[in-house]
Amino acid sequence: QGSKPGEGGQLPGRKATAFIAALRRGRPGMTMISPPPHHDIYSIEDLAQLIGDLRALNPEARIGVKLVAGAGIGTIAAGVAKAQADYVMVSGHSGGTGASPLSSIKHAGLPWELGLAEVHQVLVRNRLRDRVSLRTDGGLQTGRDVVVAALLGAEEFGFGTAALVAIGCDMARQCHLDTCPTGIATQREDLRAKFTGTPEQVVAFFTAVAEDVRHELAALSARSIGEVVGRSDLLEAVPGASLDLAVLARAPRWRPASADAPKDRPLWGPRPVSGAWEAQLAGGIAARVERGRAVTVRRAVTPSDRSIGARLAGALSRRPEPRRLPHVAYELTGSAGQSLGAFAVAGMRITVRGEANDYVGKGLSGGTVVVRPADESGVTAGGQALVGNVCLFGATGGVLHVVGQAGMRFAVRNSGARAVVEGIGAHGCEYMTGGTVVVLGEIGSNFGAGMTGGRAFLTAMPGIQERLHAASVAVRAVADDDELRTVHEMVIAHAEEGSAVAAALLRDWRRERFLVVEPREEPAISLPIESTTAAAH
Repeated sequence: QGSKPGEGGQLPGRKATAFIAALRRGRPGMTMISPPPHHDIYSIEDLAQLIGDLRALNPEARIGVKLVAGAGIGTIAAGVAKAQADYVMVSGHSGGTGASPLSSIKHAGLPWELGLAEVHQVLVRNRLRDRVSLRTDGGLQTGRDVVVAALLGAEEFGFGTAALVAIGCDMARQCHLDTCPTGIATQREDLRAKFTGTPEQVVAFFTAVAEDVRHELAALSARSIGEVVGRSDLLEAVPGASLDLAVLARAPRWRPASADAPKDRPLWGPRPVSGAWEAQLAGGIAARVERGRAVTVRRAVTPSDRSIGARLAGALSRRPEPRRLPHVAYELTGSAGQSLGAFAVAGMRITVRGEANDYVGKGLSGGTVVVRPADESGVTAGGQALVGNVCLFGATGGVLHVVGQAGMRFAVRNSGARAVVEGIGAHGCEYMTGGTVVVLGEIGSNFGAGMTGGRAFLTAMPGIQERLHAASVAVRAVADDDELRTVHEMVIAHAEEGSAVAAALLRDWRRERFLVVEPREEPAISLPIESTTAAAH
């Protein structure tokens, strides 16, 4: 939606149509922020794990990290390079379109020239420049902009606002109101009918930019962009300028490490992919699935085995149609690393007898993940935490059973998965938009903060009301037989996974044992009469 990194791409509730809400697993009319799992990155370790997850899912993809230009961006970019990203996008303060608040479009960050120069110089001085490609955007319009960006260290260039203008955008700056007069940034059919843009207009714009680049390069006696990347020595400050910009031209000389590398991956070799054993098995498993055969993999795992299931999920998702429903089971023992079962698809079942780290079921997409104690005699788990924080982050489907307790932020941004757990930490069901969660035990504070969809069934315990985020959710008794049937079926399935807690509840089954937590209704959205009238004319 045009926001700067870290601001989140908001979509106002008035623009969240039923179609968009279905795609985003949300509710029509509810304000949305950028979808997981590309949001909520709090540390370089989180970022490195996300990059590892995405690379496991699709080893051929280029993975980039977008940073807003600001003081200290070079240090962050160095961490991104070490986290094995393929490119770093430096976004300037200019540009920005879409539905974001003005605070996310205006005055967010510094000019891209400052951010790009710092990133390039820091990476060169720390011998990290060959690990990543640099890209920049933020109001680029002309060939001169492109060449200046190349001189400061960029190899790739992003155009947003200028390309929109080429197809008719008149910069009315009312995208958030759903009243775009040229029919570009709107879901209203009457306004979309006014759109007159064509692909040829975009081609003509970029052809003109390319010709402008040729003229600028000729003035520098250069034949290609590649010859001038990082050549900040060719820049000169305008005489009499009130600012000392010499620091922008102090970058050490740099040349790509491999001039003969393929053009689509010019600066690096193959990236490491987590889950080496799964990478070796994924192709064979997919082939057996296509022949209609069931597959079972048994092995011991350690915390170094991260993103288990992601490699296979990617391979199965890329199969040509028509697809057979896979029947693949991972039966694992030990301590699994982060992102167990990430992106697992329908037909995949991953069982760990032991424990698992953070991000269990990240992006779960239809598969089943079960974590249970290693010692069958101690299957009651008793207060034992079997999984870490941030389980089911951005899940859209599937099932998770934790025969024990989980950490904080359980089911954060869950958008469709079902889960049963025997106790969780603080911030449970945070920003949840769909799905069903059953907690057979204690909950932490701030439960349901930002929750806009789905529902949670909690066991009735003293003090639950005080642990809910009252502004976001409300608690009530189980209303009807359908709700009771839903929680009953999920508890039965949990007992079948070996839970003594679930079995005890089934032996003494009572409706009053459970409470339902649901999001409060968001206030209805009304368009100002003057905006509607202006759009109509």
